[in-house]
Amino acid sequence: MTPLGWLGIVRLGLVQLSLGAVVVLTTSTLNRVMVVELALPALLPGLLVVLHHLLQMLRPRMGYGCDVGGRRTPWIVGGMAVLAAGGFLAAVAVAWMGTDRTAGIALAVLAFALIGVGVSAAGTSLLVLLAKRVDAARRAPAATVVWVMMIVGFALTAGVAGKMLDPYSPARLLAVSGGVSLAAMVVTLLALTGVEGHGSDAATAAFEPRERADFRTALAQVWAEPAARRFTVFVFVSMLAFSAQDLILEPFAGLVFGFTPGESTQLSGVQHGGVLLGMVVVALAGGPLGQRHLPAWLVSLRLWTVGGCLVSGAALLGLVVGGVAGPGWPLRLNVFVLGAANGAFSIAAIASMMRMAGDGRAQREGTRMGLWGAAQAIAFGLGGLAGAGASDAMRRLVGSPVSAYGAVFFAEALLFGVAAVLAWRVGRPAATVTRPAPAGLAAAGIDRS
Repeated sequence: MTPLGWLGIVRLGLVQLSLGAVVVLTTSTLNRVMVVELALPALLPGLLVVLHHLLQMLRPRMGYGCDVGGRRTPWIVGGMAVLAAGGFLAAVAVAWMGTDRTAGIALAVLAFALIGVGVSAAGTSLLVLLAKRVDAARRAPAATVVWVMMIVGFALTAGVAGKMLDPYSPARLLAVSGGVSLAAMVVTLLALTGVEGHGSDAATAAFEPRERADFRTALAQVWAEPAARRFTVFVFVSMLAFSAQDLILEPFAGLVFGFTPGESTQLSGVQHGGVLLGMVVVALAGGPLGQRHLPAWLVSLRLWTVGGCLVSGAALLGLVVGGVAGPGWPLRLNVFVLGAANGAFSIAAIASMMRMAGDGRAQREGTRMGLWGAAQAIAFGLGGLAGAGASDAMRRLVGSPVSAYGAVFFAEALLFGVAAVLAWRVGRPAATVTRPAPAGLAAAGIDRS
């Protein structure tokens, strides 16, 4: 079967963009509406997002299913349909909470469950299709294109939808959410038409039961490797700090700085724009051009990982100061710097995963990547819940939103400091980039849903 050209790669990127567009509304805008407009505890959207992350533990089962069938397109389309339905139902649930909170919350649980299942099916199968249909020489830049397009989907949706949501009303929320879900589905269908072809991959049509038993043994062997275990702890701590601010940044902007729903949604777009810049800078520094023209220390994975964690912590401390300073604080710039530092450390960490995947016992590369991916998924779920729950608890204790959010941001900054120390230890002795940084994107299977 002919490998995909650049047009085909961009078309798969459009699918990833569509996926990100649906997810960003559910994890940012709906969260803010529940906390600010409906005055619900931040723990509620935190629990809903945790449910969404927990159900993404289905990713291995989804990948197995598309391997057995030999075709990925039906899984991508089906997963996107489930995701789009879940995204719209989530908006319906939030609107319903205004008149009947019990019924609205019950519907929200169903909606976020559908979102988790849809992301698992569509996202996993899309990465499998990308790996199967893209020539080996193009996989790294192809992964970069798809990843960047997903971030662009986050930023564009947050910015455009944010403007369309003002002035806020439940009817306007439903219209915006329904429009995004419908557009995502249409783009997915058009982008996938004819991309996969009609062949079947019989080589992966079945797995023997003993192979599943062997997986448990392989996982135990990898966990026994000191380097793999240390890197697992780093991934967990850094991603816990990374995700803990996701559910509280928009409510913080609304309650402390008086941002409208549209303004706080646009703030999320500013953050994602910073993430994109950080990723691109590290990718360029670690790529062939950077290796030819930059000093060795500037293309070091260790530098970008440690530095990104430290700057992320400093930016979070800036939010603490900004809460005290009030409306005069450059909040948008602060959030942009936070996003850029997050993007820099995360892309460097992904490149480290690729460099370290082959270290240790042979033929355990996939098991190591799976272990690190599991640590990330658990951290994302716990981070959102911990950040939202801690902000609620602190508001009850101190009675001040400024002090409550400040305490949570300060704790996150400390976590990033711990992550920087762990990254410094993990980065020894090999600290330089040996191949372009984006090479790990597709293999790591990471999305901000």
